[in-house]
Amino acid sequence: MSATATGADDELAHLLALKGVLLADGAAGTNLFGMGLAAGEAPELWNESSPDKVRDLHRGFVEAGADIILTNSFGGTRQRLKLHNAQDRVFDLNRRAGELAREIADGADHKVLVAGSVGPTGELMVPLGALTHDVAVEAFIEQMEGLKAGGVDLLWIETMSSPDEIRAAAEAAGKTGLPYVFTASFDTAGKTMMGLAPGALPALANELEVKPDGIGANCGVGASDLLASILDMSAADPDAVIVAKANCGMPEIRGDQVVYNGTPQTMSEYACLAIDAGARIIGGCCGTTCEHLKAMRTAIDHHVKGPRPGLEAIETRVGPMINTTSGQNDEAPRRERRGRRRG
Repeated sequence: MSATATGADDELAHLLALKGVLLADGAAGTNLFGMGLAAGEAPELWNESSPDKVRDLHRGFVEAGADIILTNSFGGTRQRLKLHNAQDRVFDLNRRAGELAREIADGADHKVLVAGSVGPTGELMVPLGALTHDVAVEAFIEQMEGLKAGGVDLLWIETMSSPDEIRAAAEAAGKTGLPYVFTASFDTAGKTMMGLAPGALPALANELEVKPDGIGANCGVGASDLLASILDMSAADPDAVIVAKANCGMPEIRGDQVVYNGTPQTMSEYACLAIDAGARIIGGCCGTTCEHLKAMRTAIDHHVKGPRPGLEAIETRVGPMINTTSGQNDEAPRRERRGRRRG
């Protein structure tokens, strides 16, 4: 994949050229729950009702050393906001998400890029469901235009499962004129829920009319499995700008709370292994706090790139995988289930 910016001034490419490896932020949802977000409440509504808390989260990530912060807009399409009777507020909620992150980034003591978070619509596309390509593109454009008005530097399409939905979101991103990246979640026997394999992402990116500035993996079933996905991607295209944004360990039920068991040390090891595996943008997903991110910043800054890791090294340093791979970095690597998913 040859990353091609769609904007006139591609700040992501510039910052990558300057620093080599960038640190993206940590979790939005799990941290906002810790700040009082109620179960079933839409985080995007906090952009208007609790803006100070959203600012505090962004500020914490920036102070921990993040080079990229994601807006509080993951569920910002009309399809998801309809669940909260907010489908007519798409533009305003996304614009406000951009403004809040932009405010914190502009006040930082180092260069921080604002990425507009765009998650899946939550609906199945035809022929499996009723969501058509054109309707999906329209929905993504509506959200993305709000983010653009809020001042984001790029769009961050994340946690995708369906190749068709990635195509629709990428088409929408191209129409905004902003650079974008996309990441998928490989949580089902080493592939996405819709059967997309990590090694197939570079080919998917190359078929798009407007090419992404980066591709990668986020969320999933733990850092070790995500690192295996990164190995598949970098083997398929060594020149790709690859994003790694792993969950902070695995979820555990502790009383009435869900807690991710990854430690700052574990996430530091993950960050170093991600660099060695070929990732150039590294962050955390579910469960990743500012404390974890600060440790990752230190690890990245002091890491001397080593050899490409094998699965044994990954499991030794980060923990056991939930899935195992054949080790063949082909377009659709075979993964077998091993044990049960914890949590």
